[in-house]
Amino acid sequence: MSLTDTQRAIHAFIADRIEAEGVPPSQSEIARAFGFSGVRAAQYHLEALEAAGVVERTPGRARGLRLLQFPDTPRQLPLPADDDALRLPVLGQVAAGVPIGADIGSEQVVLMDRTFFSPAPDYLLRVKGDSMRDEGIFDGDLIGVHRTSDARNGQIVIARIDDEITVKLLKIGQGRIRLLPRNPDYSPIEVQPGQDFAIEGLYCGLVRPNP
Repeated sequence: MSLTDTQRAIHAFIADRIEAEGVPPSQSEIARAFGFSGVRAAQYHLEALEAAGVVERTPGRARGLRLLQFPDTPRQLPLPADDDALRLPVLGQVAAGVPIGADIGSEQVVLMDRTFFSPAPDYLLRVKGDSMRDEGIFDGDLIGVHRTSDARNGQIVIARIDDEITVKLLKIGQGRIRLLPRNPDYSPIEVQPGQDFAIEGLYCGLVRPNP
């Protein structure tokens, strides 16, 4: 059974809470964390996870969740050096929230396996904020960016708006360009006529540094 992006994010959230606190989250905590209006939405996604065989639920228990399969989490840093490795500079921060000013200047270089991303990234940016949470992109992650000015409707892009940088889902239609979050707590950003707007690159994967 194929899981949605939200269900994969909930699966990862459950695993993270068990690892950090030793107990799984309650349905209410899942609903709050993902911005659901009630626990019924959380129940729906948990039912899908159970049907997929990745969790088991115990009826009547507030925290009656047990992981049967750990999520495919991004590879942890640091990665071993390799003759065929990519050397990717970290070129500052990108907002997963409201746009922030670009902080350009390499703070570090990370060695990455060439097969880890698609397409191959040119650099990494550190995420600040949680507006792309339902896409599995969290605060502090390093995202790979393939440098290009071309992007299709529905792709996740790194965009510049009046010298500020953000990562969002690109939506083009009806004579307008919108940058959509993947977290209901945030509002879409609509590019206004006359604004200095450009696509800086495509999102092509992420790594999650060790805490």
